[in-house]
Amino acid sequence: MAAMASLVVGSLVWVEDPDIAWIDGEVVEVNGEDIKVLFTSGKTVVVKASNVYPKDAEAPSCGVDDMTKLAYLHEPGVLQNLKSRYDMNEIYTYTGNILIAVNPFRKLPHLYDSHMMAQYKGAAFGELSPHPFAVADAAYRLMINEGISQSILVSGESGAGKTESTKLLMRYLAYMGGRAAAEGRTVEQQVLESNPVLEAFGNAKTVRNNNSSRFGKFVEIQFDRKGKISGAAIRTYLLERSRVCQVSDPERNYHCFYMLCAAPPEDIQRYKLGNPRTFHYLNQSNCYELDGIDDSKEYIATRRAMDVVGIGSAEQDAIFRVVAAILHLGNIEFAKGKEMDSSVPKDEKSWFHLKTAAELLMCDEKLLEDSLCKRVIVTRDETITKWLDPESAALSRDALAKIVYSRLFDWIVDKINSSIGQDPDSKFLIGVLDIYGFESFKTNSFEQFCINLTNEKLQQHFNQHVFKMEQEEYTKEEINWSYIEFVDNKDVLDLIEKKPGGIIALLDEACMFPRSTHETFAQKLYQTFKNHKRFSKPKLSRTDFTICHYAGDVTYQTELFLDKNKDYVVAEHQALLGASKCSFVSGLFPPLAEESSKSSKFSSIGSRFKQQLQALLETLSATEPHYIRCVKPNNLLKPSIFENKNSLQQLRCGGVMEAIRISCAGYPTRKPFDEFVDRFGLLAPDILDGSSDEVAACKKLLEKVGLQGFQIGKTKVFLRAGQMAELDTRRTEVLGRSASIIQRKIRSYLARRSFIVLHRSALQIQSVCRGQLARKVYEGLRREAASLRIQRDLRMHLARKAYKELYSSSISIQTGMRGMVARNELRFKRQTRAAIIIQSQCRKYLARLHYLKLKKAAIATQCAWRGRLARKELKKLKMAARETGALQAAKNKLEKQVEELTWRLQLEKRIRVDMEEAKTHENVKLQSALQDMQLQFKETKQLLAKEREAAKRAAEVVPVIQEVPVVDHAMLGKLTSENEKLKAMVSSLEKKIDETEKKFEETNKISEERLKQALEAESKIVQLKTVMHRLEEKISDMVSENQVLRQQTLLNSPVKKILEHPPIPVVPNLENGHHMDEGNKSNELQMLTPAKKVGTESDGKLRKSNLERQHENVDALINCVTKDIGFSHGKPTAAFTIYKCLLHWKSFEAERTNVFDRLIQMIGSAIENEENNGHMAYWLSNTSALLFLLQKSLKAAGSSGATPSRKPPPSTSLFGRMTMGFRSSPSSNNLAAAAALAVVRQVEAKYPALLFKQQLAAYVEKIYGIIRDNLKKELSSLLSLCIQAPRTSKGSVLRSGRSFGKDSPSTHWQSIIDSLNTLLSTLKENFVPPVLIQKIFTQTFSYINVQLFNSLLLRRECCTFSNGEYVKAGLAELELWCCQAKEEYAGSSWDELKHIRQAVGFLVIHQKYRISYDDITNDLCPILSVQQLYRICTLYWDDNYNTRSVSPDVISSMRILMTEDSNDAVSNSFLLDDNSSIPFSVDDLSNSLQEKDFLEVKPAEQLLENPAFQFLHE
Repeated sequence: MAAMASLVVGSLVWVEDPDIAWIDGEVVEVNGEDIKVLFTSGKTVVVKASNVYPKDAEAPSCGVDDMTKLAYLHEPGVLQNLKSRYDMNEIYTYTGNILIAVNPFRKLPHLYDSHMMAQYKGAAFGELSPHPFAVADAAYRLMINEGISQSILVSGESGAGKTESTKLLMRYLAYMGGRAAAEGRTVEQQVLESNPVLEAFGNAKTVRNNNSSRFGKFVEIQFDRKGKISGAAIRTYLLERSRVCQVSDPERNYHCFYMLCAAPPEDIQRYKLGNPRTFHYLNQSNCYELDGIDDSKEYIATRRAMDVVGIGSAEQDAIFRVVAAILHLGNIEFAKGKEMDSSVPKDEKSWFHLKTAAELLMCDEKLLEDSLCKRVIVTRDETITKWLDPESAALSRDALAKIVYSRLFDWIVDKINSSIGQDPDSKFLIGVLDIYGFESFKTNSFEQFCINLTNEKLQQHFNQHVFKMEQEEYTKEEINWSYIEFVDNKDVLDLIEKKPGGIIALLDEACMFPRSTHETFAQKLYQTFKNHKRFSKPKLSRTDFTICHYAGDVTYQTELFLDKNKDYVVAEHQALLGASKCSFVSGLFPPLAEESSKSSKFSSIGSRFKQQLQALLETLSATEPHYIRCVKPNNLLKPSIFENKNSLQQLRCGGVMEAIRISCAGYPTRKPFDEFVDRFGLLAPDILDGSSDEVAACKKLLEKVGLQGFQIGKTKVFLRAGQMAELDTRRTEVLGRSASIIQRKIRSYLARRSFIVLHRSALQIQSVCRGQLARKVYEGLRREAASLRIQRDLRMHLARKAYKELYSSSISIQTGMRGMVARNELRFKRQTRAAIIIQSQCRKYLARLHYLKLKKAAIATQCAWRGRLARKELKKLKMAARETGALQAAKNKLEKQVEELTWRLQLEKRIRVDMEEAKTHENVKLQSALQDMQLQFKETKQLLAKEREAAKRAAEVVPVIQEVPVVDHAMLGKLTSENEKLKAMVSSLEKKIDETEKKFEETNKISEERLKQALEAESKIVQLKTVMHRLEEKISDMVSENQVLRQQTLLNSPVKKILEHPPIPVVPNLENGHHMDEGNKSNELQMLTPAKKVGTESDGKLRKSNLERQHENVDALINCVTKDIGFSHGKPTAAFTIYKCLLHWKSFEAERTNVFDRLIQMIGSAIENEENNGHMAYWLSNTSALLFLLQKSLKAAGSSGATPSRKPPPSTSLFGRMTMGFRSSPSSNNLAAAAALAVVRQVEAKYPALLFKQQLAAYVEKIYGIIRDNLKKELSSLLSLCIQAPRTSKGSVLRSGRSFGKDSPSTHWQSIIDSLNTLLSTLKENFVPPVLIQKIFTQTFSYINVQLFNSLLLRRECCTFSNGEYVKAGLAELELWCCQAKEEYAGSSWDELKHIRQAVGFLVIHQKYRISYDDITNDLCPILSVQQLYRICTLYWDDNYNTRSVSPDVISSMRILMTEDSNDAVSNSFLLDDNSSIPFSVDDLSNSLQEKDFLEVKPAEQLLENPAFQFLHE
């Protein structure tokens, strides 16, 4: 224990204390070997220097997660580290690869949920906080990667949490090796559900634990080559039988007894049970119920677990029937019988329980009584029946109860194993050992002896493993090492199990002799081992013995050793239960292979247990071991209490102290180079100047301080025991000298500052006085100058005033004179202008009067002359009127001919349509009949083939047996007749098919001829129509000319009437009529030209079927849009082209179409390359745009809304379309042009269109998820590097200005920014809607928040001040990116980082101990939960300035709030979950776009050249 380093005043040390194990203090005086220590409690003691341990002053207050990182690896350091972590609810701690688990005695569900398992999946061991999941994952990874079977050994005393830790390990292994989809019960489910079954029958309440396992358990989980669980097996060790009959207060019997007493009423009535207080095996203790446990619910849960593990309902009833029978057996009491030393059931109650037990076991009541009260002794000559006295009968009853319960427990274990099944092809396994820890009570019997033997064997295995790991560490670091001696407990094992001469061998020997007693056995032990150093005899006892175990001395009482070592079944009990009518009970007691003449057959429990233990160790030796040491912090089983002495004893018993001792025998102190330089670089600062090699710096530093025996590894410095304390002593001296220098400098600085203040004050007083005198002189000079200026200004004012008065007078006089002259001149100009106007009006009147006279004379002359000309023209018109009647008659005749031709054409068309419909119906019927006949033909062929095969088989089989000609003539005739009928039917079908094909060809020819005739008639009708229109124009011209002539004749009236009314402009009317006539002709020519085109092109197009044309058009469309055809005005061309085509083809209104299927297949094949974000963004843009157009256009058939009334269908004939074109007005043309501008048109969609819309929405979500997940995958590797700042050496940074880290701190963050920028530019280039870009980056930032925040909470090295600054700088770059990307694309991405922002903000705050809990929750971190804040506060440590975390009051407040919500798994979970759902809907997408954005979009140019897609030009 001695601290080899010299201690100085001020050193912190640990001193052993009888009450609390170890207490810390400070050295106040050193007197040679005696030192005076001042404890933190205020007490001062004097101790020897060899009895103290150094204390690390720089150890973090919250402890370290791996105790190999402790500067001083000794008992007080380990104990203090565990206590510090336990106070902060950190119940798991590593010691190398050993996990120490301290029982919290409270539920911590947030530590064990599925999200936590996902965090540890694949994480390197030690990367995250210590946890059983990390041990299980390390074992699983080693098994998969190296192909080596693994084992996990869980040990600890009763109540330390072994069973719970084992459950967690099995849960994680089932999580890793479970099969996602399996029918029925899976192996992992059965393995997990075996725990509650075994707990019900093998666990009980003890003084130390409410759910203590009274047996050892080794679970072998087998895996296949893919790492999936393929089988399992459970082995049990040393069930405590005596508990069935003997229970001490305040313990309980096995749980199953109390569960059965709390079963439903029908079960209680069936088994004739009642209150547990009425049964002898249960009422020996006053404890019947457990706090927080409902036995009735546990009974139902156990039944359900039995179902899962494969125990049927009938077997369950049999099991609980046996359990109830054991309870009834315990209530049978015995009294003296009539004969000497005989016994009988005591009273009616005993008889009732005897009868009930016999009924439940289904055996004879009388035989049961005889087996309890009598013994049959078989000799050579005769068989003797011996009566048992009441006491022996009670022992026989208890023996029967114990053997029945033991066999029942073994049957359950075997049933579970057979139900789960083992995989014979399995190459790997992971074994989980849950076994009792070292036990030492006031009374230690045979069970404690076996338990401690187990722990001795396991401790030997543990020591060898620790030694091996220690040597592997030295070999990995490539350091020189010599053999390390460690305490081997082989002598203890030889003392117990050596043959011959060991304690177990002597015990078996004593059990073989009937007259042996525990006294004779004890005397034999004293004689055999009187000189053994590990064996001793207590002074005050004659039958006890003491063994010096590795964990301490244990004294055993031998009173019950012989009885408990005998594993035999009484012959009467064997015969009774073997003859039971219940197959289950008789199956528990199969007949023995060899019947013995003795009353019982001896078997040693000790020897059998030793063999089991040897087999277990052989299994463990063949695997790679992992260790979990469970510690019970207090015996009160209450949370938040850590008893030092109790915990220290358990650490010793668990071998942790032995592992530390082995480590101390070599190089206990191991520091990474950077930490060593940071801590001890000040001992030799000149070595660090300009040096960038940490290894060389460490070596020079150690050589300079004069240490010997150290080793320099590849990554660490290895120091011998005591060398760390010596370095710390020197470091303390250097720091003390540095403190003196700092104090001196501070004092000189304060004195100089005082002098400077006084000097500055004197100067200020002098300057103030001089300033006052100067101000007085200046004031006098200022007054004199002011008076001179006043005089000057007054004189100037008076002179200026006189000048202004004179000036204004002269101006007034000049103004009056000039105004009078101007008025006179204006009056003269007005008079002159008036005279001129009067003269001009007079001259104009005279000229106008002369003009009117001349005009009147000219008009009279013109009227007379025009009347004469009109009379001549009237004569000519009367002659032309006679010729017009003949033209009218010809016109009427032509109209009749046109109507007759039109009627004939319509009749021909109707006949043709009817013929086509009849032809199609007949074709459909014939095709369906043909298909039916073909199916019948195939079936008959198959029947014939089967009959021939059957005949062949019959022909092959018959000769083997015997050739017996058996012919069924009736059946043969029937088959031949059916064959003939089928052949006739086939031939008739073939004839019908030929006839239908001929008819089809004839009808095709007829239809083609009629089609030609119809086309010719249609062309004739067009020609006749044109002729008719020309005649109508001529007639209308003639009619209009007649009207004009008639009007002109009427105008021959007197000249006075013509002069009274203005003349009628006849010539403009004629001109307008001419222009209108030309317009009509041009319209006529325009309409006739396309008609001719249609007529010429229809011959080729109509011959082609519509289906072929549709397929060709769809193929052309898909071939075009499959390529990257780019964008038009910021919108995807492919989506717009697809929409226009579907709209024109009326695919949305079709009941059946394959266009949508083709498009969906095309999109699916186009996005197969999921890694190309550019390709994905292109299709996301197209699919989202097409989805928007469909959302705006489609409406379900029959949906409510303002739907326009349907117009009557237009005429389908060419003549009808031509007549509509002739009659179209300019207003209808304008409406058509306006409709062409509307891109989106609502249509009533049928089911295929609506399904296509849903599939398209699914593809939008899928492509969105692919792009988002690609970005997450790209960022995941970078985020693990961004959460922790690169390690740097303080010495090198301070002196040389260079760090040992190679990577710049901002490199990883810049990589994240580059990834974000790359994706953003890709999405912009492909014109992805901004709402989708927002959602992608919002979810990505949420993922960044989750990953960074969870890593911060799971890794203590990340929860530091410097790391907070590093992450904060990275977050600032992300904020800058959000600002540059603008809200249009970044959206609320920055708000998604709220958790990590607040957590990092808390890490970088100075003086945290001054902050209250309200300040944290209201101002600093309002979004974080109490569990998250508690985790951050307890993990925080300052690696730069060694500042403290929050105050203990804040920690206690958080702990109280956490305790109130401890049962809520959701509120207790401090980790965040990543949301991978789709955060937008189709409505969100449609609201973000507008229809007008697609007005200027142009369709694909490749399709515009195709004649079938001319509609895209519209």
